[in-house]
Amino acid sequence: MVAFRSHEPAGRSSGLLLRSVLYTLLALGLIVLDKRYDQLGKIRRALSVVAYPLELGVASPFRGWAWLRQSVTTRDTLRAENARLRAKLLDERYRLQRYAALEAENAELRGLRTSTAGVETRPLVADIMDVDIDAFRERVLIDKGAADGVRVGQAVLDAHGVFGQVESVGERTSDLLMLSDATSAIPVMINRTGLRTIAVGTGDLGRLKLPYLPTTADVVKGDLLVTSGLGSVYPEGYPVGTVVDVKIDTVRSLADVDVRTAAKLDSSRELLIVRSKPRPPAPPAPTPPATGANGSTPATPAKHRPATPAKHR
Repeated sequence: MVAFRSHEPAGRSSGLLLRSVLYTLLALGLIVLDKRYDQLGKIRRALSVVAYPLELGVASPFRGWAWLRQSVTTRDTLRAENARLRAKLLDERYRLQRYAALEAENAELRGLRTSTAGVETRPLVADIMDVDIDAFRERVLIDKGAADGVRVGQAVLDAHGVFGQVESVGERTSDLLMLSDATSAIPVMINRTGLRTIAVGTGDLGRLKLPYLPTTADVVKGDLLVTSGLGSVYPEGYPVGTVVDVKIDTVRSLADVDVRTAAKLDSSRELLIVRSKPRPPAPPAPTPPATGANGSTPATPAKHRPATPAKHR
């Protein structure tokens, strides 16, 4: 029995040891090759190309779910942000329009304040309440009346020039006749030459005519018309309009002159009701001394005779 004992365990142990040594040497060799020549890197890259579809298939459900959640969240966030920004934009636009309106109103009031030379102190500022413009009437209604000191015939200015005059007065409101009304007329002067004439309304908003200028009158396009001060209604020197067209017909004796009003008749909101400053009264003429019946000057009474200074000896 002893002579037939197997030696297989010893042989198996030696075989395992040999294989371990060989695998270790192979691993060390591969490490050296990978470190120096990057041979395994090429193999890994080739294997990654083969394995990429598998990786993509495994990761796609998770990536899809993450993208869907992010997309839905981002869309809701963007919608909320967009709504907030739109509301803010509308609010800013509203504020900007209000600031622009206040700026325009401030500029207009400053223009009105500086348009007081030649008029009474403390002119009255009025707001337009209603506008009545048709083929036969060009009137506006203002919020000042007799209770505020408004009187019929007072001149009305805006920040740019002559607007018209007061036509009728109520207790709290007044009607103004606009400068371009067909029944309106205003004494004007050509600022460049000093030539005086009359400008009349045409019934067309913002347009006047100079119907009484002869064809020989020195008037050209671009001439500025100002109030002449005649008639004591409109203060002197305020802009009335600008000549926009001059037509000379040799057959007619009068020129055809078109004028555009300086006042913004279609957009002004604040108006200035003024009166010309009263001219100072002329000094009284000296009274000539009375003469007697024989032409001699009567003696001055003693009580009115100037005292004669005494002579000093």
